[in-house]
Amino acid sequence: MTVTTEDGGRQNMFAKEPQMYYEKYGMYSPQEIIILTNARWAMVGIIAGIVSYSITGNFFFGIF
Repeated sequence: MTVTTEDGGRQNMFAKEPQMYYEKYGMYSPQEIIILTNARWAMVGIIAGIVSYSITGNFFFGIF
């Protein structure tokens, strides 16, 4: 803790500042890569369902 004294004799007490850290932007952990890949494939499936419904009138080209 840092203590400074003003002109009027009053003391100001400041907490020690935390050490700064930098995040690695663009670097994903293996778990984050799995989650992102799963989300991307889910979106591909949703788009495939919409496209097949708009073309044939059935979901997933008549399977369902």
